[in-house]
Amino acid sequence: MNLIDNIVAQAAAMTAIRRDIHAHPETCFEEHRTSELVAKLLTEWGIEVHRGLGKTGVVGLIRGRDGGQSGRSLGLRADMDALPMQELNSFAHASKTPGKMHACGHDGHTTMLLAAAQHLARQRDFDGTVVLIFQPAEELGGGAHAMIEDGLFERFPVDAVFGTHNWPGMAVGDIALSSGPVMASTNEFKIVIQGRGCHGAMPHMGIDPVPVACQVVQGFQTIISRNKKPIDSAVLSVTMIHAGEATNVVPDHCEIQGTVRTFRTEVLDLIESRMREVAEHICAAHQASCEFGFARNYPATVNDVEATAFARAALAEVVGADHVIDQEPTMGAEDFSYMLQAKPGAYFFLGNGDGAHRTGGHGAGPCVLHNPSYDFNDDLLPLGASAFVHLVHRWFARPA
Repeated sequence: MNLIDNIVAQAAAMTAIRRDIHAHPETCFEEHRTSELVAKLLTEWGIEVHRGLGKTGVVGLIRGRDGGQSGRSLGLRADMDALPMQELNSFAHASKTPGKMHACGHDGHTTMLLAAAQHLARQRDFDGTVVLIFQPAEELGGGAHAMIEDGLFERFPVDAVFGTHNWPGMAVGDIALSSGPVMASTNEFKIVIQGRGCHGAMPHMGIDPVPVACQVVQGFQTIISRNKKPIDSAVLSVTMIHAGEATNVVPDHCEIQGTVRTFRTEVLDLIESRMREVAEHICAAHQASCEFGFARNYPATVNDVEATAFARAALAEVVGADHVIDQEPTMGAEDFSYMLQAKPGAYFFLGNGDGAHRTGGHGAGPCVLHNPSYDFNDDLLPLGASAFVHLVHRWFARPA
């Protein structure tokens, strides 16, 4: 691998920073300690710092040897937030905050961008401006959208923006990248079926919403299997059904909740429309009524074709062309999608390994995302930082 020597030399210091962030996780829009740490380090390295975008977001500006006079700019993004879950690891840098954990590697993403920032600020061997975007609330709050709404790209224009995520199960040293949709949109639904409660021994006196809900759930499956084109990817999962409080009472209502994931808006439109029709008509057939709610959360993450081709060439300089592999799209979601709707760019994945990197005291579970035994692989810190730096150098080496 073609790692940058002075970044490798800082690996131990960066590992300490990453583990400190891991030990002090902060969730959605509460990243006060983390953003303070980021801002402090950037300031120490002579980087112009702006705070408050998206509540706890931090933006750093590194102007190259031209002082940024070329007007060219490139955005690099890292997410900072943790998850509201209990960590099972007991090693020294495990979470010190009950009920919160860095189980997705955002501590590592933040540290990789910090390491790249330190190097770029020392060298400034490019013509243009690097916009460092340390984003809050990726997991639950749409922090990318919040920063954009606060004027991120108006105040700090960029020609393109790139981001990355660690990927457990993929070998360290491999980078996955593809153009087009790479992560799905995420959407939630909540349906309240209103019946009429009665005694459990006299169901004819009421309207039981439970069998109606069962038919609605069954009906939803035909949307995926019979309404959607087979070549269009989509997931419709009912994940919660709530009804009743006693075994001898027919409840008066039943709630159905779940998620829908797609890559294309047209497919999402079809699914939402058909879900509403199926729910309302099945309820009407049983003399029940239906309150249908459907919330569209993060859009699909779609990599720009030209930006992806550029990133593939730049990343190949770090790991070799044979180790830049195609990314199979995943039904997971990512709010970097908002940035890619606003600017051309690409999102790539760094192999996090199989979990063998974890020190003694890990939780004995799998090292996969959103798992209480997960831990970021610190071997990725020099790799991810070098990848960011190569993107910068190659970007500004292109003709204006």
